[in-house]
Amino acid sequence: MKNFLHKSPFWLRMIFPNYLWRKPKVKGKPSLYLSFDDGPIPELTPWVLDELAKHKARATFFCIGDNVRKHPQVFKRLTAEGHSIGNHSFNHLNGWKNDVPTYVDNVLKCEPYFKTTLFRPPYGRIKKAQAEKLSRANYKIIMWDVLAGDWSVNLSAENCLKACLRHSKDGSIIVFHDSLKAQEKLRYVLPKMLDHFTKRGFQFKSL
Repeated sequence: MKNFLHKSPFWLRMIFPNYLWRKPKVKGKPSLYLSFDDGPIPELTPWVLDELAKHKARATFFCIGDNVRKHPQVFKRLTAEGHSIGNHSFNHLNGWKNDVPTYVDNVLKCEPYFKTTLFRPPYGRIKKAQAEKLSRANYKIIMWDVLAGDWSVNLSAENCLKACLRHSKDGSIIVFHDSLKAQEKLRYVLPKMLDHFTKRGFQFKSL
């Protein structure tokens, strides 16, 4: 994913209307929906939780099943602090490169470790038949409105922040990563983003 769009285009949301791309606006304070993919890991996820707690912010963590297996105490803290949990498959599989049974089985492999009805496909890549099978298993496919790009070696931390500030609007679902690859940019961007939108009256909700 060397090249990517920070903002999910309108036409893509029209093609896949059954996926959740953003939340509708509601009366009251404007809201943002921060999400974190690929964790939990002890090197970064606890720091993310600390930053969220400073702003009384809730978020959604799309967890890799094998990371939950390896780091149960970090995962336990996620749930104890009131954040939502989503499934991100057990081994971060690319839906375009795997057949339907292999892919769906890898998603369901997470269920002994945590229960959720939210699923975000790794890389945002999922075949129609895979999505249909997961839907029948009561999963809701969660995509995004804003892609931070915190993992990208081609994007500076400052430009990552600028993109997030520019594209995030009331109801936006925003993707970050609590992964080692994203660590440097996330540590720069997340506190500034929380401060920026808190000062502007936004609240941070979980899905």
